[in-house]
Amino acid sequence: MRLTPNRYRAIAIAACIGMFLVLIAGSLVTNTDSGRGCGTDFPLCNGKFIPAYTLESLIEYSHRLISGLVGMLVLAVFIATLMLYRRRTEAVIYASLAGFFTLLQAVLGAIAVVWEQSAAVLAMHFGFSILAFVSTLLLVFWTGRVRRGTIEDRPLAAVPRLVFRFVLTVLVYSYVVVYLGAFVRHTDSSGGCQGWPLCNGEFIPAMEGATRIVFIHRLGALVLLILIVWLWRYVSQVCSRNPELRRSATWAFVLICAQVVSGAVLTVTLTNADLLVFTSILHNIIVSFLFGILADLMIRAWKWREGRG
Repeated sequence: MRLTPNRYRAIAIAACIGMFLVLIAGSLVTNTDSGRGCGTDFPLCNGKFIPAYTLESLIEYSHRLISGLVGMLVLAVFIATLMLYRRRTEAVIYASLAGFFTLLQAVLGAIAVVWEQSAAVLAMHFGFSILAFVSTLLLVFWTGRVRRGTIEDRPLAAVPRLVFRFVLTVLVYSYVVVYLGAFVRHTDSSGGCQGWPLCNGEFIPAMEGATRIVFIHRLGALVLLILIVWLWRYVSQVCSRNPELRRSATWAFVLICAQVVSGAVLTVTLTNADLLVFTSILHNIIVSFLFGILADLMIRAWKWREGRG
């Protein structure tokens, strides 16, 4: 079967959806404490190819199965990229990053199963999962621009260099906040702050134990909100002749607001285990797309910056 741009885009979209499902499955494993559902065996589950019918083993084994299938999809995307777009550096970079981070998170996940890891290391697993998902998302964005014939379009006015530096700073900082959130979950610290927006009824709570971890994450999220609101206003002002960047900045603003609301809802549902699983997954989904939008905004700002070429 001949590989066409439309078929390539379909494969890229399938890989992106697959990575999205891996994110959800991973969040489900974490929020249901199913990481040890298959014991310390890998790739088998408690020494069996077909695991025992327990909820924990089913969740953990499903996560492994989805990750394996998606890994093959990502490999297919990489091969297809080399076949169809090997001279398009941007596509090759996205496909390569997707493959690298998919493999990295798989290896880290296997190590975490066989040898118990610290919360700090386990939190890295979620971070790599987001990077793998965002790589496929960027590839989908790229194929969309190719299909519309806008891949080589340049704005009517060059983008100030400060925009790129600003977005890069926000992107790196957002990854730190994402890591802190994952660290909260892997240390079972979510209950450290009861109530929202106050923490245990206090503006500044006692900085100890789980309370300190959650409060630091909340402060980090507050600073991220301020930075993205500032970024949105700045891009809207200095990129008036670049609707694509303004649209991306607006999406980042909408998503960070949604993330703050989902964080508040997550706090409210801490005492309801069933609802907590749902709200935690929603929280992860929103921040994953936020990171993807920021990454795309950064790349466009770099490509269209002043003085380039």
